[in-house]
Amino acid sequence: MPEENAAEATAAEVTAAEVARLAGVGRAAVSNWRRRHADFPKPVGGTETSPSFSLDEVEHWLRAQGKLAEIPLRERVWQQITAHPGGAVTALVKTGGALLVVRDRPTDWLELTAVSDERMATLLPPVLDQVLGARLGPGHALAETPPGPAAMPLLRAAAELAAELGARQAFEFLLGRHLDANPRQYTLTPDGLAALMAALAGPAARTVLDPACGTGTLLRAVPGATALHAQDSAPELAALAALRLALNGTPQVRAVAADSLRADAFTQDTVDAVLCHPPFNERGWGHEELAYDPRWEYGFPARTESELAWVQHALAHLREGGTAVLLMPPAVAARRSGRRIRADLLRRGALRAVVALPAGAAPPYGIPLHLWVLRRPAPHAAPPAGLLLIDTAALGADTAQPRSAWPAVHETVQNAWSTYDRTGSVAHVPGVSRVVPVIELLDDDVDLTPARHLPPPAAGGGPAELTAVRERLGETLGRAARLTPPPAAAPAGGTARPPLTTVGELARAGALELHTGTGGGTGSAPVLTEHDVYAGTGPSGTLAPTADEPVLTAVGDVLVPLVGGAAIARVVDDATAGAVPGRGLALLRPDPDALDPWFLAGFLRGTANNRRASSHASTATRLDVRRLRLPRLPLAQQQSYGLRFRALAEFEDALRLAGRLGEQLVQGFHDGLSDGTVTPE
Repeated sequence: MPEENAAEATAAEVTAAEVARLAGVGRAAVSNWRRRHADFPKPVGGTETSPSFSLDEVEHWLRAQGKLAEIPLRERVWQQITAHPGGAVTALVKTGGALLVVRDRPTDWLELTAVSDERMATLLPPVLDQVLGARLGPGHALAETPPGPAAMPLLRAAAELAAELGARQAFEFLLGRHLDANPRQYTLTPDGLAALMAALAGPAARTVLDPACGTGTLLRAVPGATALHAQDSAPELAALAALRLALNGTPQVRAVAADSLRADAFTQDTVDAVLCHPPFNERGWGHEELAYDPRWEYGFPARTESELAWVQHALAHLREGGTAVLLMPPAVAARRSGRRIRADLLRRGALRAVVALPAGAAPPYGIPLHLWVLRRPAPHAAPPAGLLLIDTAALGADTAQPRSAWPAVHETVQNAWSTYDRTGSVAHVPGVSRVVPVIELLDDDVDLTPARHLPPPAAGGGPAELTAVRERLGETLGRAARLTPPPAAAPAGGTARPPLTTVGELARAGALELHTGTGGGTGSAPVLTEHDVYAGTGPSGTLAPTADEPVLTAVGDVLVPLVGGAAIARVVDDATAGAVPGRGLALLRPDPDALDPWFLAGFLRGTANNRRASSHASTATRLDVRRLRLPRLPLAQQQSYGLRFRALAEFEDALRLAGRLGEQLVQGFHDGLSDGTVTPE
């Protein structure tokens, strides 16, 4: 950890998102304040697109404007963390140690805080060393640089926060804020996935190792453990994980900062379970210097197969019958350079299951990652005859919000694994789960990708389901016929065209708000993507974690794609409200007393209108939504246009649904005739 070499903390700075949190408003309000108030504090740091401001100046301005009564304690502690001269990680480590003392030695803490900061800085290190030594074992490095007098206000404030939230919750809050503020610096394992991996490891796991622990999320998810072993090549992550795990429960924690493959800190230890989210696609994992390492029991991994090195590292640390669960990129199941190791893992019964997760389960979010479940074979025990393959991609296919499908994913995977682990077999669920005989997998490729061995059920699902699809198609076609627009009527001769305005002029006049979608922010709202707007479907994207407060869609908003050149505008309804607009979308929020949303969306879809507002400076067509034009009309006339535009949208939705049902019916008959579930008669 960097040394605390400053007597005074640097001036605290806050971003626009943090200013919004202090005032209890959205980030757009802060942007408006900066534009409209000449006395709003000027940036003191950051970048042009993401400036930072002096906390003291912001506080003064907010109080003068009557927008702030008092900064919440948690925000005050967080600002002290960010202003620490050694950096936020150093401050978090010192705070975590103090919170351990608060929790484990509350009487000692009260005595320590009854003296001056200078005296407290002298008395705290021995107590801190005792507490850390008791929880983290001898030789820990977290107290090598004891906190100085300048850190005492932070530690006192953190103790106040612990009194309000609890020591563990206080540290989780501060660590979470740090991770949210630096999303690109850390590869995080979502809590839901960590819970699934811990469940697959089994309830009997008492000693558990994570050789690439990160912030300790996987080990924190293990219930009932008595000893947790953590290692990470980044010293700051090893320190944060150690404190997080120590504050989370009572198990003995050993955390080491070193490269697990090159400098294994637990060479003499075997454990009940290994959980690991290893780094993917590493070329410099130690291929040259580790050629004769005894861990390569199943074959020496190629330079491009770093993940298979982590697999064998995990197996080397398991007791007989112990379980390892690793998160893997899907390519590991099929790359030719790893086929010999995969084959040996199968022959000897070390690899027991491969689970394909839906895209969005963990970063990188666009890739459907795999879970590998492994078991340390007992000597002379017969290997299992089959490998459990599970594909959960279809479980979220019909869900508007992918995260809402996770409980079904967890239940499906855990139930299938529990049954297979107990009996050696599971019921075959087409397209979802199956035990594949090992002999079928030992071909030239040894491809273990679940989708290749789990053919999906017929698209129609059988004669009864095809009949239901056919009936629904008939109803939808009838509805589309009823919604077909009446004959077009030409305007009466001599009718004067109303004057025009632009979206930009309406925004300046306050008739509508204009926001640009980012697809990121805090919280867990789904993301409405460009594809969703084009296809007329519900939100399908996953929120990118950033420190910003996202703008959520509301009924009556209008969404317009900015790239692609197609004339599209969609009015938000109940099914799409509460989502975050994705990248490449503009959100227009009309004032209902001034603008009818269907009138607005209808005129924005005009082909000529879009061409005038589009540019072709690159290979893609980009729309300048501020230049889109529409007529100046009284609200009553707008609503007349809006009714017609809304009827056209309903007709379009019916045609779109009829097209999807028609495709499903055609493919269902093809599949049914091909697999024999439907006869040609």
